Amino acid sequence: MKTISGRIEVIAVSACLLGIASTYRGDNNLSLHTIEKIKGKIVFPVCPEAMGGLPTPRIPSEIQNDGITVLAKDKTDVTAFFQRGASIALDIAVLNGCHKAIMKENSPSCGSGYVYDGTFSGKLIKGKGYACRIFQKSGIDVENEK
Repeated sequence: MKTISGRIEVIAVSACLLGIASTYRGDNNLSLHTIEKIKGKIVFPVCPEAMGGLPTPRIPSEIQNDGITVLAKDKTDVTAFFQRGASIALDIAVLNGCHKAIMKENSPSCGSGYVYDGTFSGKLIKGKGYACRIFQKSGIDVENEK
């Protein structure tokens, strides 16, 4: 599929949605719907959490109620990893001409509409993940896999 300018669309996609084992559990969130949507496009897989230096698998993390701090379930502050990973993922997207991204909903990095509430209880709240926020601030359109 070509863009209005006649060039092939370039898109960043959460690596886990492409079947890459990059989730905190060490597995993936393969989305056949996403695979179908990206056919004919140039795709750059990104996993901000791994790009920021967190291991796979890793202790689950959630954005805390101030919206800025990210804590792992063991109470370790992992905010710097999320900030660094979001910045690296954005650099990859911008340097490669991405104007759109498909990112994993509910993720503390990639969520575009909902994230977990920071209590590790499984409750979702309206909010955006670290990478989603900076992608959108930079003019990249972010949608989720749904």
